[in-house]
Amino acid sequence: MLQIAENHFVNGNKVKPPYPDNHERLVVGMGCFWGAERMFWQQEGVYSTSVGYSAGKTTDPTYNEVCSGVTDHAEVVLIVYDTETINLNSLLAIFWEGHNPTQFMRQGNDIGTQYRSIIFYDEDETRQRIESSRDQYQNELEKAGYGKIVTEIQSSEKFFYAEDYHQQYLAKNPSGYCGLGGTGIKCSVAG
Repeated sequence: MLQIAENHFVNGNKVKPPYPDNHERLVVGMGCFWGAERMFWQQEGVYSTSVGYSAGKTTDPTYNEVCSGVTDHAEVVLIVYDTETINLNSLLAIFWEGHNPTQFMRQGNDIGTQYRSIIFYDEDETRQRIESSRDQYQNELEKAGYGKIVTEIQSSEKFFYAEDYHQQYLAKNPSGYCGLGGTGIKCSVAG
């Protein structure tokens, strides 16, 4: 198991449970996890973010193993948020708008299984809300000429923290690479 800092580099909050009351978690993959993590830590109501790996076939994968494509893991972001300040629909809008969910096994120039679009749910109600938001966004994308959303929606799997140097990478390396880009189409599920 990889060791990471106990506190978030940007806001100082704890990155591992237990979390404060009224806090929930959401795990998403939307390409390179550096830019995706920054997108979420900047939101008011997000308590902490961590990058890691999920939906693969090995335990405790390393970055090099994941990048090789052998493990099938996706680069993902664990988002812990205060439900009294930001709601799931707002986070889903950020997720859909923040990347191109019609690209299969890639985001822009980042190509491979680790860069696939994926989102996880813990409860059936969350799955339904994710699917509803996907369907709404699909309609908006089709009107703009985009193809089918290929995002995987899966029941939560084990989240493996990435190496410490990847955590809050773009805060530690402000000029670091971020190839994340959305479609420019607004998602109407926010609320």
